[in-house]
Amino acid sequence: MEMEEKIKMFKDVFAPKSGEKILFLVDTPHDNINDNQVWQDRREMAKEWRDTFKNMGAEEGFSVELKDYDATGVHNAPISQKIIDMLCNYNLVLAMTEFSASSSLFPLKNREDINIRCASMPGVERRMEETAFRANYSDVNNYANNIKKMLTKAVSAEVLFSTGDRLFLDLRNRDGLAEGGVCREAGQVINFPSGEGFIAPYEGIGEDANEFGESKTEGILPDNQHGDLIKYRVKNNKIVEVLGEGEEVEKMRKFFEKDESHRNIAELGIGCNPKAVVTGNILEDEKVSGLHIAYGMNSQFGGKVKSDMHQDICFPKGLPAAAQTLTLINEDDSKIELITDGELRYDLLKS
Repeated sequence: MEMEEKIKMFKDVFAPKSGEKILFLVDTPHDNINDNQVWQDRREMAKEWRDTFKNMGAEEGFSVELKDYDATGVHNAPISQKIIDMLCNYNLVLAMTEFSASSSLFPLKNREDINIRCASMPGVERRMEETAFRANYSDVNNYANNIKKMLTKAVSAEVLFSTGDRLFLDLRNRDGLAEGGVCREAGQVINFPSGEGFIAPYEGIGEDANEFGESKTEGILPDNQHGDLIKYRVKNNKIVEVLGEGEEVEKMRKFFEKDESHRNIAELGIGCNPKAVVTGNILEDEKVSGLHIAYGMNSQFGGKVKSDMHQDICFPKGLPAAAQTLTLINEDDSKIELITDGELRYDLLKS
């Protein structure tokens, strides 16, 4: 990515303003949390991005710093209140971390006493400057917001996987959200690189259950994350059974037995970044054109379940379990087939 392209991306996405204070935040290895080459390179990348922002700031009148903190060792584990208090002194925070800080950054969007926007970039890699970062974020933002509108209107969705399995998702009483790669206003917290519309399925718990009853989410959810394809039986928006036999199957059974919150179907997401590619890095994989579904925590984006984890499963064309079709169903029974033959229908997302 040439410097001019990079500067344009920074301005398009973050629009830094005169007088603002900007912070690059990295986590660092310590004790039993061991370093690795990709993590080292990410910290160097953060320094390079900081230097580019500094040059921009010298011309446009904003200040830039880089600070670090001890890594938590677990994605979305709470970061210390001392660090949170420090972040509140800045207007834009770019968290280029090994372990996701998203769950700690999201609550900042609701603070009325501060003027802050954040980009969480857990696992970001330099090679993304040649893939997902090269997207036209005006287009990506448009796609994501149109998906958001469709998800908000829908009351359910049905997925047919290439394995022949089907999953029905209950979307009642929920609003869609968009992550289009625009982080210009106070109160925004995005993942970057960006490009998805997403929604927390209705869980049928708490006060909602009195009005809307049990969740209708049910079916079979395949999992591409393991050496062998694993399948989960889903009922009432929970993973109730891990199907099959083998070491990985037993491992996942124990994982779901350990904490009931792990069973929650947390997210229906639709990636819409045409430049994103599948590499096994979830930060970019979930932005690839097509479907991803997560289990675990979703309280940070409109759901009702808190947990110590949030795990996405991606279903792009070419993987053992791909989303063959994704159909959104509206209250009037009208339908939109947003994924057809494994391909996202971009023609439905242009406006």
